[in-house]
Amino acid sequence: MELIYTEKERCRVCYTCVRDCPAKAIRIRNGQAEVITERCIGCGNCVKVCRQQAKQVYNSIPETLKLLESKKNTAAILAPSFPGEFVDYDPEQVVSMVRALGFKYVNEVAFGADLVAAQYRQLIKQNGQKSYIATTCPALVTYVKKYHPALVPYLAPIVSPMVATARALRKKYGPDLTIVFIGPCFAKKAEAQWEETGHDIDGVLTFAELRRLFELKKINGQNLPPSDFDPPYPDLGMIFPVTRGLVQTSRLSDDIIAGEVIATDGKMNFVHAIKEYEKGELQTRLLEVLCCTGCIMGPGFSQENPYFLRRTAVSKYASNRLQINRQRMSEAEWQEYSSLNLSISFEPENLDDPLPTREEIESVLRRMGKEKPEDELDCGACGYETCREHAVAILKGLAESEMCLPYTIDRLKSSLQELNLSHEQLASTRQALINAEKLASMGQLSAGIAHEINNPLGVILLYGKTMLEDCPPDSEEYQDLQMIVEQAERCKNIVSGLLNFARKNKVNLKPTNVRDLIDRCLKTIIKPDNIQIEVEHRLKTEIVEVDADQIIQVLTNLINNAIEAMPQGGAIRIQTLDHQNEWQIIVEDNGCGIPDHILPKIFEPLFTTKKEGKGTGLGLAVTYGIIKMHHGKIDVWSNADPQKGPTGTRFTITLPKQGAWQTILNSDKH
Repeated sequence: MELIYTEKERCRVCYTCVRDCPAKAIRIRNGQAEVITERCIGCGNCVKVCRQQAKQVYNSIPETLKLLESKKNTAAILAPSFPGEFVDYDPEQVVSMVRALGFKYVNEVAFGADLVAAQYRQLIKQNGQKSYIATTCPALVTYVKKYHPALVPYLAPIVSPMVATARALRKKYGPDLTIVFIGPCFAKKAEAQWEETGHDIDGVLTFAELRRLFELKKINGQNLPPSDFDPPYPDLGMIFPVTRGLVQTSRLSDDIIAGEVIATDGKMNFVHAIKEYEKGELQTRLLEVLCCTGCIMGPGFSQENPYFLRRTAVSKYASNRLQINRQRMSEAEWQEYSSLNLSISFEPENLDDPLPTREEIESVLRRMGKEKPEDELDCGACGYETCREHAVAILKGLAESEMCLPYTIDRLKSSLQELNLSHEQLASTRQALINAEKLASMGQLSAGIAHEINNPLGVILLYGKTMLEDCPPDSEEYQDLQMIVEQAERCKNIVSGLLNFARKNKVNLKPTNVRDLIDRCLKTIIKPDNIQIEVEHRLKTEIVEVDADQIIQVLTNLINNAIEAMPQGGAIRIQTLDHQNEWQIIVEDNGCGIPDHILPKIFEPLFTTKKEGKGTGLGLAVTYGIIKMHHGKIDVWSNADPQKGPTGTRFTITLPKQGAWQTILNSDKH
């Protein structure tokens, strides 16, 4: 039976269930918290703490309805904690409602608790100094069988009150009686399936399931006559579900000095108690351990009533019923059940759960960035008390590295850095695509403009120059004609730039000497006397594959721009650098620089900051296009603010040594 399971669509992987599972029976796999049935002890802590209600319990309602529909003699036995659940009803109303479901008999498990308490009293009295662990809590018994099998011989060989009550009722009503236990415990569903119990119980309902049955059958206690429980009637067993209930019911001494009985409860206390008992650190005749804070805080309650309200309800009920029950039960009737066989024997369950080696644990820790002991924070965010426990769980397949919060934060920081880098690269690529789209659009526009305007401009220039030659230089018409010729020349330059920009030529790659290429370029530059040009070659091999004419055009544009940026004079430095498969040309000046707000626009066609008539805004756009046709890249750095340091601009052109297509072919071969 899969007692507790996960509804995956609700699980948010918050690790709360991992932290609260004393048996560590929850595995994180593929981003889901799965309950491992063979490791689960049924304590129900994971169900109680899961705010998403992702942890669900086996539903016993359908099989209970089948039992009731079978028309067999059925008995409902209520756990003594029932007053803590039904604080909104009188006990007699609760009994009436249970009978209305179809149960012939309604009995109290508190009577079985009295029988069990007597057995514990006799066990302690007859067995000298031998020590035992109480077996009234099925989750505790399962925990010992699975995780501390060496302690199984110390489990008290006495059945739980639930089983004791079932055996008493079958003695009274016959072996064919069908019995359904109703209580606050999930683990009771598993106990009913144990081989050791001999299937004494036919069904188990939690209080929450009982409430749902009442709603399903539309049963309201206010409309039913009160009804009392069927005999046999309990005594002190009615206080059994509160902490130390077994001790008081058994009339054993829990005096701290005597140390005859040690009682504890709660999801962490019971684990520590068992571990200390196994080490021999607890010297006691009887260790009474409950996985919950008393059965009145079991996970099967439907109400969120606080602890002391439940405890008070149970105590008040016991106080009101105690004298009445003692008057109704004779000594002879008590003796009738004293001969019942309430013994049970337990066998350990081998989980085959070997511990990993120290080397394996440290390997996992290193994988999570825990190189030194001080890196093991033991923060508990993963659900395990220590980093080493978490590493062991990873090796057993129960956990994942991502459950470690510091490790996940470090990975997140690293991912953010990578994401920022990718974002910057994406932004650069996006800008390049925008520029490419603009260049393509302008190319189409330029081709049309060039063809339509070039011929009329030639005619205007021809006639303008002819008329200018025939006109006296000192005449007023001469100045007008001169203006016409100048503006027509300007239009021709713009059209010429557009034609260069719109060229669809493929690059004509040829082996070229870089030193000769730069020398040819410098010979075409008209350099003012106050400008110095310095060339430095740092290439191991000066032969590269480029389209020489186009690279000269690129250098010409960059050098002319540098000259215009230094009207008061300055220096231009040209460098060639060598890399493995690439080479670079750097053109750097100490001019006025380019302002930051203009820098992103410099490669846009027709964008210029020069005065009217001094520039077309196509030089850098053409440069950008040529470099891209060579499958290279061009980067620019500039500072126009003297307060930040020396002003100036640096263009860095990176090109493949063997030409774009040869580089691609070589990379494909490798």
